[in-house]
Amino acid sequence: MGRARAARELRDAEIREAAGIAEAALHEAAERDGSEIADRVERPEPLVAGPAPAGTGDTVSSTSGWKFEEAAAEMEAAAQAYQPDDCMEILAMVQGLPQALTSISNVMKILAERSDSEFPLEKEVADQFADLHGSLMGTVAVADDMENVFRTAHASDIARFEDPRNGYEAEKGWNI
Repeated sequence: MGRARAARELRDAEIREAAGIAEAALHEAAERDGSEIADRVERPEPLVAGPAPAGTGDTVSSTSGWKFEEAAAEMEAAAQAYQPDDCMEILAMVQGLPQALTSISNVMKILAERSDSEFPLEKEVADQFADLHGSLMGTVAVADDMENVFRTAHASDIARFEDPRNGYEAEKGWNI
């Protein structure tokens, strides 16, 4: 497997080098015949600001787009403010976790697929999105098991809620 990986890395390096040479030749030809427009086109500042220096924690700004971190922060804020009416509401939330985590994981899967086919990104980026998808799908299995853990840990409470003795109002008398 190590030899195959080394052979692939060598092949990829050769392909990148050949592509770089071909690209440089195209740029030289475009400069000679005046068809190179990159230096003549004015671009909005946020789009040409470039990547933030590595390790700074800064992000590159853009004028539009989907900001995953904003959706995630909204979910985090909702979790902080969450005040369930009762524990059965928490059980319902736990039951929905696998679907929610699958949706989040599918975001990474979609980004992996689109990075590989539609976006002008290198294969390594698509691979990272695919790895994130796989990792997040592992959390779905844990979330699937959470309902069983919840039901086992709170079996007597759930039984009293689902089948209250002498009605719900009478059962409330056991709440301490």
